[in-house]
Amino acid sequence: MTRLIFLGAPGAGKGTQAQTLAHHRNIPHISTGDILRQAMQRQTPLGVKAQDYVSRGELVPDELVNDLVEERLDEPDVEHGWILDGFPRKVSQASFLDELLQQKHSDRNVRVINLEVPDDVLMARLLGRGRADDNEEVIRRRLEVYREQTAPLIDYYRDRQQLVCVNGNQSLEEVTAELLDVIDS
Repeated sequence: MTRLIFLGAPGAGKGTQAQTLAHHRNIPHISTGDILRQAMQRQTPLGVKAQDYVSRGELVPDELVNDLVEERLDEPDVEHGWILDGFPRKVSQASFLDELLQQKHSDRNVRVINLEVPDDVLMARLLGRGRADDNEEVIRRRLEVYREQTAPLIDYYRDRQQLVCVNGNQSLEEVTAELLDVIDS
């Protein structure tokens, strides 16, 4: 069974690689952004709560994001595995996820993949996307915030011997091949 958590800075290729591997393994790619949008679109009780925060321009609180992830991991399509992308973002969310997976007796064999890409490459990739909000100053700040929030998360998973670092500064195909080797080992 494949159960993966993807970590990596903005522009590291998490979403692209998660989608590719999900397709290879026929398991869901679970993005917290997608979960949130779907819950709001379907007007689920949690989606309605989330919509209140979003419409006020506020961040959706961790507790609500945790509940959305828990709800998603209860759906039948995750029975044979999943790839989480964008969750957890903090140690508190990682602790929640650990407890949740222990309750479900599915805490074994969860691998955490950290896609490592040098900052100059991330900068070039993000600037190359041509999004209006992707200027050098904003990108530097996003990378700073990522490092502040994620460095403890990387240590958290490294201490639990769940972390696998993969060189994300290769061609898309080379990264995919390395990820498949990691999963199959």
